[in-house]
Amino acid sequence: MKNREFTEEEKIAAIRQVEAGRAAAEVGRELGVSKHAVYAWKAKYRGMDANEARRLRQLEEENRRLKALVANLSLNQEVLKAVIEKNGWSP
Repeated sequence: MKNREFTEEEKIAAIRQVEAGRAAAEVGRELGVSKHAVYAWKAKYRGMDANEARRLRQLEEENRRLKALVANLSLNQEVLKAVIEKNGWSP
């Protein structure tokens, strides 16, 4: 069975069903995921609406991209330092 990525709206709808009294296992079975996935969604998205969850995803993606940029720049800096020291250009 192929893994399916659920939208924030689907995850929040599932959380609302659980909060309304349905069993997490029942909601998970209906969606084709485990009850543990439903609990993980609940821990992450509790109290949010779809717009807030979408914004959270955008911020997480931006944070990931910025961390990669910082790591790349740090690596470049270390390489340049090593080249300068090897060639004796340092004062």
